[in-house]
Amino acid sequence: MDRRDFLRSAGLTAAGVALLGPAAACSSTSGGTSAPTTAPTATESLDPAAWAALAASMTGRLVLPASPSYPTAILVYDLPYATAQPAAVAFCASPSDVQRCLAFARAHGVTPIPRSGGHSYGGYSTGTGLVVDTTAMDTVTATGGTAVIGAGTRLIDVYDQLSAAGVLIPAGSCPTVGVAGLTMGGGIGVVGRRYGLTCDNLQSLQVVTADGSLLTADASEHADLFWAHQGGGGGNFGVVTSFTFTTHPAPGLALFTLDFPWSAAADVLGAWLDWAPGAPNEVWSNCQLLVESGTPTVRSAGVCVGSAGTLSSLLQPFLSAVGTAPTYNYVGPQTYLNAMLIEGGCEGLSVAQCHTPDQNPAGTLSRSSFAAKSAYVSAAPPSAGISAAVAGVQDLADQDPTLGGGLVFDAYGGAINTVTPAATAFVHRNALCCIESSVSWTTTTPAATISLGRQWLAQSATTMAPYTDGGAYQNYIDPTLVNWQQAYYGANLPRLSQVKTTYDPDGVFRFAQSIPGAAG
Repeated sequence: MDRRDFLRSAGLTAAGVALLGPAAACSSTSGGTSAPTTAPTATESLDPAAWAALAASMTGRLVLPASPSYPTAILVYDLPYATAQPAAVAFCASPSDVQRCLAFARAHGVTPIPRSGGHSYGGYSTGTGLVVDTTAMDTVTATGGTAVIGAGTRLIDVYDQLSAAGVLIPAGSCPTVGVAGLTMGGGIGVVGRRYGLTCDNLQSLQVVTADGSLLTADASEHADLFWAHQGGGGGNFGVVTSFTFTTHPAPGLALFTLDFPWSAAADVLGAWLDWAPGAPNEVWSNCQLLVESGTPTVRSAGVCVGSAGTLSSLLQPFLSAVGTAPTYNYVGPQTYLNAMLIEGGCEGLSVAQCHTPDQNPAGTLSRSSFAAKSAYVSAAPPSAGISAAVAGVQDLADQDPTLGGGLVFDAYGGAINTVTPAATAFVHRNALCCIESSVSWTTTTPAATISLGRQWLAQSATTMAPYTDGGAYQNYIDPTLVNWQQAYYGANLPRLSQVKTTYDPDGVFRFAQSIPGAAG
């Protein structure tokens, strides 16, 4: 049985292989939680004539609640936030459209809400104000070692167009995520240990700031604003319209997937924690303790910049340390684009199919319902921490067979950790790995079961807290996290607050976890 047949028979094709987030390929920490944020349902009202004037001024299109396309236009990836009713959605076709929308929002007291892919784990890419959507700005131009990428480009289209040019940038696994949100929050990906975070490969960006200025920011011009966009999180400083990245020649890749019996879960996690952070930079991997249809499973998967033979050799110390033979062992070569399709849960699909139907008529992907938290591990946990992780996932499996989720440990190190914590806004440069805990459910899951899942998520964070460093990944933004400012940004928060004060002194861009100004 080949790899594709195995994935289909195991029900894994739609769940991906080396996932970076919950709820298939798309989809934070110790320090306490508060009540979950829910999406508001009332729109911010305004005279219809004002909206008509904005619509007439735009090259793109403005979708109002009365429009037949409004129910689709307001959709975000995480379905629990689908109840939000924005006053309007502006599909901006150019930076000038963004400027008009921000001028309108300021003049009329409407909250602007930047949106690229709409994957905010906290629902912060929707709300009651004016959604400023950048998905119409989705061109990719690669030449001379750089790529200019529109802020609304989805990752699968980035991969498709860059691979046609024979180059890559390191980025995330979820195919429908927008490049803007990913980059601004850091951008961990399956070739990150070799090439760094997405934000580490950023050369410059164009951004419309709160006062309507269209600025180009790089290491020498508006350098603080450029720095803040390298991990400071989306929606804080303006609406980015395009990015310029350094590209790398697309290499040959090899992928691996190793499944083990659940009885070996502690051995697998312990061996992985010893092996993965010290593996050559060319190897990225994760260890997944997941619940599938009520059954706990343990799997390690990953990507190697190199040949399948090299990868097989590099895996031998890990396999020997586990001491239990895998029930499934795949190691094989892949092209760059095919690898990204597989890692995005799109094995066997075309690029067109690797979208939701509203994004592409051929799209076959669906949105999801999930909640997640994250934590960073900066020192190898003792056996008690490994046992706690395994027991926690077993507990999730025991609670309700309709809940999915678990713990995914993503390897850091390599090129990610060669950057100093203050060099970019992304401060988490000493981590061995990041733990993402998640629960997922369907549209028919009873509220009581969803509540059980959320309780497990909170309890899991508390249980694993002694073995983590108090940090959390800002791209897995967590509306229940109390100490989020320190967890996301650490020692970089004061500088981020100063950038906020400089470029958005009136707090035009604001949401529940937006960066405060220097006085706030």
